[in-house]
Amino acid sequence: MQATNRITPLKLALTLAFCGATLGLAPAIAQQAAPTQATPAPSAVPLPGDDFFGYVNANWLAKTEIPADKGSWGAGSALGDETNGRIVKLIEETAAKNPTGDARRVTDFYRAFMNEAAIEAAGTASLVPELKKIDAIKDKAGLVQALGASVRADVDPLNATNFYTENLFGIWIAQGLTDPHNYVPYVLQGGLGMPDRAFYLEDSQRMGQLRTAYQAHIAAMLKLAGYSEPETRAARVYELEKKIAQSHATREDSADIQKANNLWTLRDFSAKAPGMDWKAFFRAAGLGKQGKFMVYHPTAITGAATLVNEMPLQAWKDFMAFHTVNHFGSALPKAFVDQRFEFYGRTLNGTPQLSPRWKRGLGAVNSALPDAAGKMYVERYFPAEAKARLQTMVTNIVAAFHKRVDKLDWMAPSTKKEAQEKLRTLYVGVGYPDKWTSYEGLEIKPDDAMGNLLRAEKFHYRQELSKLGKKVDATEWCMPPHIVNAVNMPMQNALNFPAAILQPPFFDMNASDAHNYGAIGSVIGHEISHSFDDMGAQFDSQGRLRDWWTKEDGEHFKKGAAALVAQYDAYQAFPDLKLNGTLTLSENLADLAGLAAALDAFNAASGGKATPEQERAFFAGFASSWANKARDAALRNQIATDGHSPAKWRTYTVRNLDDWYKAYDVKPGQKLYLAPEQRVRVW
Repeated sequence: MQATNRITPLKLALTLAFCGATLGLAPAIAQQAAPTQATPAPSAVPLPGDDFFGYVNANWLAKTEIPADKGSWGAGSALGDETNGRIVKLIEETAAKNPTGDARRVTDFYRAFMNEAAIEAAGTASLVPELKKIDAIKDKAGLVQALGASVRADVDPLNATNFYTENLFGIWIAQGLTDPHNYVPYVLQGGLGMPDRAFYLEDSQRMGQLRTAYQAHIAAMLKLAGYSEPETRAARVYELEKKIAQSHATREDSADIQKANNLWTLRDFSAKAPGMDWKAFFRAAGLGKQGKFMVYHPTAITGAATLVNEMPLQAWKDFMAFHTVNHFGSALPKAFVDQRFEFYGRTLNGTPQLSPRWKRGLGAVNSALPDAAGKMYVERYFPAEAKARLQTMVTNIVAAFHKRVDKLDWMAPSTKKEAQEKLRTLYVGVGYPDKWTSYEGLEIKPDDAMGNLLRAEKFHYRQELSKLGKKVDATEWCMPPHIVNAVNMPMQNALNFPAAILQPPFFDMNASDAHNYGAIGSVIGHEISHSFDDMGAQFDSQGRLRDWWTKEDGEHFKKGAAALVAQYDAYQAFPDLKLNGTLTLSENLADLAGLAAALDAFNAASGGKATPEQERAFFAGFASSWANKARDAALRNQIATDGHSPAKWRTYTVRNLDDWYKAYDVKPGQKLYLAPEQRVRVW
């Protein structure tokens, strides 16, 4: 999918997005520019026991090149592009019919973004009022108010790879960790223009080069916006961000939900994070009446408050000015767009070419009006028979999980009971949400691209704030139906399978059950199993953070998880870089358990009479859905920052399933062979 210009926090276990940058489709931000491809086209087809990814995808790898505007490309990426093309055509057709309501908002938003001539003519006119507010800050009291007013609902499940937001803090409105019935605001770390604290703090040649390039980017954006002494300002901004990064939690700590369970009152903020007027901050953020907050990253909150007090006012004003310009750069004149791409695209991601305007326009629509565009897509492209068939598959795979839990000889009856209750009460949304979001009251102008982005963000934030004081809606979706993705939300005990993923190569109405269970079935199983991975298993059937495991069960689970960590730690992506089995544990567990459950469900659906050919079709369906190539820069960054293993190694989960060895006659001595006692079995 097309990444939006809003870079957001939260791969968090709380959204557990199935697809790394949404199914591995969104380009990861890379650590260095590199024109080479990490997965070269094979000259000979390997044996399935040596490289199952290369065996199944040999033809695709040989014929496929990464598009010039992408850092990586896969079968799912192609599906995303095809879907996006249909949506844009639908938007253009709808615009010609003089639509009303939300359909009109979609078409006007897209029209404004696509009107480059009008954007060039307007220059920075829409940006100037925002920059004047920053210029008018006279003291720290004014700074605190401005920082509060700049807060947005930054958590965006469409782009949930990154743990950061450009605003100093991110706000996420969701149910409480120990109170699943009521909404609470979560306060998250932010304030960085690069993907992670490591980009500021890691001592390596690559990171040093990126830091130099980033400071040049800051200066270039400020110069384009008309600021004097841009290099001096850029140095101040970078120094401030480096200090912010020093207080940030690591990705591993961010993935530990227990460390996020910090309920603070306003008094706690003053005591634990002195240095700024928190009452004034939250009042400006629209949260003045809120008594309790969930502080997801306490060290970052404390560190930022100290910096507000200690760092010069001018550094903060330069910081806010740069991030305002940078944030809205995609809707400004071409010089701003090109500069943003030069750093975030070419330098960080190694992407040679900027995406076409229409793709960026649709990305902006998806961020601003997701449900409105999604409703248009569903009405045109999602047949009822596809939803019905998927619901049957979901039912079968949930039933397979029930049986797998029943057969676990290591799990105590009390733990089994709660696991079964999680499955029984699981909400599974297929295709589209039960209720559509309305954008009534949002002003969208056909000639104000930047203003539309700004108004849409503020509108969305007000929508999120309006949840406070209301009971949690456990059926609420976190992503629109026209996005190729899927998600597990353990706090809601819910799954979403958007309509757009229910297409080839993941789901094909004309394909065999064997193929579909291997492809989309493994996705369904993956998402269900997230309810029982190292993160999801910490939430009970009501979505409450609670230890419902016996000590012995927990130790057994950790032992199996540790074996999977070791398995992925051993994979060598580059001579100087291995995978991170700890960072990717949740997703690797879900891949393993999900594939096993999907296989069980397929065997049950076929009456236990699956032929060897059908079993091979099942495993091939799984591996073919992960066909992927990545530039070296993009792959390196994915390994460093993404909670999902790269596609090639995700397919290698098959080496833990006995049936795969039988289907392909895999023998000792082949590279993927594991002795039966070495195969990881958790669920």
